[in-house]
Amino acid sequence: MYKNTKKDWLGSIVTAAIGAGVVTSFAISQGQHPLVAFGVTGMAIAAALMIDHYA
Repeated sequence: MYKNTKKDWLGSIVTAAIGAGVVTSFAISQGQHPLVAFGVTGMAIAAALMIDHYA
């Protein structure tokens, strides 16, 4: 009956950045190029925002 439409975008960004940041750090330590790793982090943040917006 009552739908809470208030979204916490900052929380979504922080959660995605922390989760992807851990994987990014590991990938860089294994020799992956940093720009590729940070690109993956950016994509994870964008996906989290889209899921939060439409879910």
